[in-house]
Amino acid sequence: MRGREADGPAGPPLHRARPCCPSARRISERYRKAPLMEPNYRSLNDLTDSLIRRADLLLYRRRGAISIAGRGAHSHAAKAIWAGKQNDVPMVLETRSFVGARAVTLASQVRLYPGRIDVYHSNAGGRWPEYDRQKADRAMWCMVGKKYGWRGLWCAAVLHLPVVRWFVRAELDDLAIHKRPPFCSHACAYADRMGGVDPVNHLADRLTEPADLARSPFYAYAFTLIP
Repeated sequence: MRGREADGPAGPPLHRARPCCPSARRISERYRKAPLMEPNYRSLNDLTDSLIRRADLLLYRRRGAISIAGRGAHSHAAKAIWAGKQNDVPMVLETRSFVGARAVTLASQVRLYPGRIDVYHSNAGGRWPEYDRQKADRAMWCMVGKKYGWRGLWCAAVLHLPVVRWFVRAELDDLAIHKRPPFCSHACAYADRMGGVDPVNHLADRLTEPADLARSPFYAYAFTLIP
């Protein structure tokens, strides 16, 4: 299923456009700057499973090539889960450069990146009842152990080059996924689509960048984590 538009009454799911030259509207949506939120800081010690739910999105703020190319503030994307015998340990499922797909504790990430991890609630406002967090969670777990998708990241980055942007069409078909490892936001978009909702319309998972996820109406900024 596809996500709905951000504002206006709920309507029927959007259908992916045919694989032809993107319209001006889709191009403007793809390259408009991701909105910057005033950080709402929350301590890691205050977290409960109602503040961060399974399969919520984690976006890492960092000024770098990925965030600049994507016209946003984020350079990395991951998913949150709860683990442990009593599901009381917040964890991060991610695929990271030079490391690959892995599961690490959220506490370790907050210590490394204090005040730079933004939590976005998936299925903002519960507007997509078809979304299944457990399926999205399982899709992320299935990637653990895979290598990092350098080739996919390069393909997504090339589309930002001015000349290439005019002559090469961005892939629209989510099913056209090459048998190659995913990079960070590719993995998150794929997992949520396996959960029942495509978070970024008119763009294949393997071309989705962190800024694209930040712009998606499927997610809503909640707070920024500090130790």
